[in-house]
Amino acid sequence: MGFEKKDLDLVLVPSGLLIMFGYHLFLLHRYLHQPHTTVMGFENHSKRFWIQANMQGENRDFGTCLAVISSNIAAATFLSSVSLTLSSLIGAWISNTTNNFFQSDLVYGDTRPITISIKYICLLICFLLAFSCFVQSARHFVHANYLISTPSPSILPKSVESAVIRGGDFWSVGLRALYFALNLLLWFFGPIPMFVCSLVMVLFLHYLDSNTAPLIEHEFDGRQVAKKVEHRVAVGIKHAVTS
Repeated sequence: MGFEKKDLDLVLVPSGLLIMFGYHLFLLHRYLHQPHTTVMGFENHSKRFWIQANMQGENRDFGTCLAVISSNIAAATFLSSVSLTLSSLIGAWISNTTNNFFQSDLVYGDTRPITISIKYICLLICFLLAFSCFVQSARHFVHANYLISTPSPSILPKSVESAVIRGGDFWSVGLRALYFALNLLLWFFGPIPMFVCSLVMVLFLHYLDSNTAPLIEHEFDGRQVAKKVEHRVAVGIKHAVTS
């Protein structure tokens, strides 16, 4: 039995997904062990600098801090709404059994109904994953909003850092799910466009994810921050006792 066009899906689609997964595993390794070489690690370093600078200030500008966090919340909420809407549209498209465009001869690849169903399910999973990640991102940013606006010296910058960075991490995972969804969307037009898109996207993401800028050096020290907070708490307790 010879090699048929429907067999291209068995070769090119797993190869394209393997390229995407392999690149993101490589990116995850760099992010964990050499964060300064990635844009996400550079952004996290800048976020720590921003949080410590605002939390240590004598006259903290709550308005600016809340505006920055609120913009992240709005962006995460918007993308989560888009992802959920696209998931609903895919569900409605699946239920429309009369549509057979992707089963026509225009698609060079496997056009069997079972393969079309697998394409829909994979695309739906990506959008649902993106929706979940963006919702979690908004959740952590809202928590950071509460921490920053709390008028208490007992709120350490470390807790705000954790909430903001986790929100950014979920945001990044949600975007990666949308990138995978774009790959799977091109799979509907055949395995060749999907495989080409995987190669182009990996090259494009490698350019966007690589960082060569030096890290921002700052004078903040976590131990100094803790001592400063402890001093403020002691002064507050002393003031409460004397009054």
